[in-house]
Amino acid sequence: MDLNFFVKSHGLGNEYIVLDEEKIDFILNKKSIKTLCDVHYGIGSDGILLKTKSDEGDFGLRIFNPDGSEAEKSGNGLRIFCKFLYDYGYTKSREFTVETKGGLVKGTIEEIVNEKARIITVDMGRAEFNTKKIPVYINEEECIDKNVEINGKKFNINCVSIGNPHCVIIVDKLDPDYVKKVGKEIENYHIFPNRTNVQFVKPISDDTAEVLIWERGAGYTLASGSSSCAVASVLYKKGITGNKVTIRMPGGSLRISIDKDWNLRMTGEVQEICSGYLSRELTEQFI
Repeated sequence: MDLNFFVKSHGLGNEYIVLDEEKIDFILNKKSIKTLCDVHYGIGSDGILLKTKSDEGDFGLRIFNPDGSEAEKSGNGLRIFCKFLYDYGYTKSREFTVETKGGLVKGTIEEIVNEKARIITVDMGRAEFNTKKIPVYINEEECIDKNVEINGKKFNINCVSIGNPHCVIIVDKLDPDYVKKVGKEIENYHIFPNRTNVQFVKPISDDTAEVLIWERGAGYTLASGSSSCAVASVLYKKGITGNKVTIRMPGGSLRISIDKDWNLRMTGEVQEICSGYLSRELTEQFI
């Protein structure tokens, strides 16, 4: 692969650009990230995945939102990154570890189609409900069934960390327009010092739920792996579902399993959209 090579892939409609830190000649900062993710001035993406060196894992990964902020973890991003590593010869193993800002993650290539990874399982770490570790500023050890009022609107929230913060709201009806209207208000509410991802959830059965997502730093999104894990964790904790849950989102479905220690495994499909080289006319803006 030559200089400034990129791959763009999606997990259930949640798309990422993948770059190798050692093979780009520009600085990845807020300006370059926002430009690359812009559909008019760049490639267009829900974020950027940057392969880095790692001291703890087989590979290192930094995850950037389209607003230039850095995320601790992304389930879809991790599966896309695992596909990139396998497809482009960084590893021949079907199991390997990835170090993220949100912790060390194990990836497993479950299914290969035409020599390309297609179905991938990622160990997403442990669900954490302690408010200080999420973090969320309330005077209770856990934030489950907590009533809050945000800009005159009342919500019953459930908070959990999957290496990044999440706010899960269980509803009887899902309305994308409403999520787009209130998502940013909840994301930036003052009790979330690092902002938060937001999920509106409609339970369907003891093993299925439908979800709409407002992603921190990205906005309304078709799918999210860490959000799916957060939803499954909250539903299981509240006794609404069992420990194996299918999360259905506008972009598609993910399968989540939770063990007795609240460790999470997520399985789903990823697909490459395109690959190529960033033009000099684009990257010279960043140098």
